[in-house]
Amino acid sequence: MLAILKAGGAYVPLDPAYPVERLDFILEDCAPVIVLLGKGLESRLSRWNGLVIALDLDRKGEQDAFKHYESTNPGVTAQGLRPDHLAYVIYTSGSTGTPKGVLVEHRQICRLLTTTESIFKFDERDVWTLFHSFAFDFSVWELWGALAYGGQLVVVPYWVTRSPEDFYRLLVTKRVSVLNQTPTAFSQLTQVDAQYGQSLSLRVVIFGGEALKLRELRGWIGRYGDDVPALVNMYGITETTVHVTYRRIRQEDITANLGSVIGRPLADLTLYLLDNHKNLVPTGTAGEVYVGGGGVTRGYLNQPELTEERFTNNPYVPGERLYRTGDLARYFPNGDLEYLGRIDEQVKVRGFRIEPGEIEARLIEHPAVHEATVL
Repeated sequence: MLAILKAGGAYVPLDPAYPVERLDFILEDCAPVIVLLGKGLESRLSRWNGLVIALDLDRKGEQDAFKHYESTNPGVTAQGLRPDHLAYVIYTSGSTGTPKGVLVEHRQICRLLTTTESIFKFDERDVWTLFHSFAFDFSVWELWGALAYGGQLVVVPYWVTRSPEDFYRLLVTKRVSVLNQTPTAFSQLTQVDAQYGQSLSLRVVIFGGEALKLRELRGWIGRYGDDVPALVNMYGITETTVHVTYRRIRQEDITANLGSVIGRPLADLTLYLLDNHKNLVPTGTAGEVYVGGGGVTRGYLNQPELTEERFTNNPYVPGERLYRTGDLARYFPNGDLEYLGRIDEQVKVRGFRIEPGEIEARLIEHPAVHEATVL
């Protein structure tokens, strides 16, 4: 991915764990100029006839070939790169039965890191984990957050991500200081921590990808308090470049039995709660979340109608675009936001957006199925 970006290209992550049909669709939709594969993954491309390079870095001849490449980075000016050039396309679940590719530019990632600098104060001493699939946008934060600040990035093997015990041992041995987790994954990790209680080096735990249930943090805060590591809940969407809001979680939040409190928008973003007529809703009333500002992405690849529907004009700021999230939230009197859920049937599983309509569309393709409903 580093090589692609340095060469001036944009990357489309393809998780080999995805069904072959999904991989086929993504390749057909984005039409890449080249596909880079890891060792032994050629069989995952059933219908792709374009250029494929299978990398086997364990093979000596291939290692020797890399020695002949330039050891210095190509210049940004020489490559003609601009902040508004495309950096990556990540595909999310689609309600019509097909995934949709979100177009994200360099400037949107850069402003995410600069906007959060004063909050987290990341530096070269930090050790991060790349825990999530690179086809899930949480990985954007993990990967570029670590490298942009000169930190160490520990790439977690897939089988370790499936074992809370093994991942816990990795956190201890690698002295990880910045941990990004979905609440579901962290809940499993806290159970292991309660059992083993080894010395951790964490200074911040960042939650994202799904709603946080504060009551599930009671045991952790009982052991470590709420100061170090800092516990931070961040709400976000792929279409607005990973993170939108920030909220430090404290013991009193749990004592007060708060819901999924997501705090306030990052400094370069605006957030509106609107009703069906795009009117602002009063404090305490549920409204749909609309996001504006530097994180709002281009839109969807090859889907102009859907882009126009979801990326709308801001009725309060002429010339600004808003992303209509489909999420519901409400304001507390102190200005914090509470996440309430979806206005549609979309769900999240381990942070991945799942559209029941996409599953239904696949089910009724079977000749023995006439109708399908996913609950």
